[in-house]
Amino acid sequence: MAYSLGIDIGGTNIKAGVVDGDCNIVASCKIKTNSAQGSGEVLKKIAEAGEAAVKESKIPISEIRWVGMGCPGTCNPETGLVEYSNNLKWENVPLQKTVAEALHIPAYIENDANAAALGEYYAGAAKGSKSAVVITLGTGLGAGIIINGKLFSGSNYAGAEIGHTVLNPDGDQCTCGRKGCFETFCSATALVKYTKRAIEAHPDSFLAEAARQEGRVSGRTAFNAAKSGDKYGKEVVDRFIEYLACGLINTINIFQPDILCIGGGVSNEGDNLLNPLKKRIRQEVYSKNSSHNTKIVLCSLGNKSGIIGAALLGRQYIKQNDRLYEESGT
Repeated sequence: MAYSLGIDIGGTNIKAGVVDGDCNIVASCKIKTNSAQGSGEVLKKIAEAGEAAVKESKIPISEIRWVGMGCPGTCNPETGLVEYSNNLKWENVPLQKTVAEALHIPAYIENDANAAALGEYYAGAAKGSKSAVVITLGTGLGAGIIINGKLFSGSNYAGAEIGHTVLNPDGDQCTCGRKGCFETFCSATALVKYTKRAIEAHPDSFLAEAARQEGRVSGRTAFNAAKSGDKYGKEVVDRFIEYLACGLINTINIFQPDILCIGGGVSNEGDNLLNPLKKRIRQEVYSKNSSHNTKIVLCSLGNKSGIIGAALLGRQYIKQNDRLYEESGT
């Protein structure tokens, strides 16, 4: 059995896992990112997370073919640099070289949302499709686009940043420097922001009580309140879904993929998110009268997609190079 190591680097957590040839995670670990400590400390933690996962698997490092890493921002797989990550506040960080030297195995890097998309494409909800868009609703809003089995990342590896397309130029400030980005409206962070604002405006509501019972305001708070019939919780959820539908309609109108998968923590709401979202999208999507409409589903790998997709990066790299080799005729 062949094994690889996948590391999913998030704004909150670093998750690492050893993945077998059938895309099963055989061992994993999770540690806090603490990006405020600076890139040097985070790089050490990434390597430590990988070492911990390998140790937990009881598989010798000599049997791990490579380590793949999904990281927020613009990741250049040719230079191995994370050229820019607004969420981590990184510029030109040598992620690939640093981790390869620490673990003594080949390393590959890719944008985290692209890596998650690979996971869903090869082992999850998008398996069997020709083209897919995978949207991840987490600390930020990530997207991965796969066309005919190949990741689309643009001419400079900064493509597919759907989260940084603007829904309203008068909206809230985004960490990327623009205002009103899709991410500022529809990430889990945005959902928490809406909920806190509603609680401040209505401190005696069930929504406020739901937050107190939970001990904090999370992406679940408004959905839980709405399911209990709370007016203000429903207003927050409806607003979130309205903006999310707008951004996804834009995405579908541009790419018309076979399938659009939604993942990240907010997707755990299941049908409470998906059913009203699909209804809203059907009303406005340009292709509503087409005989072949984009299928909209929830990601099936859950929080495993980032690890599995990252672990597949070596396979994707080899496959791509083999294709270039064949096309060159050498």
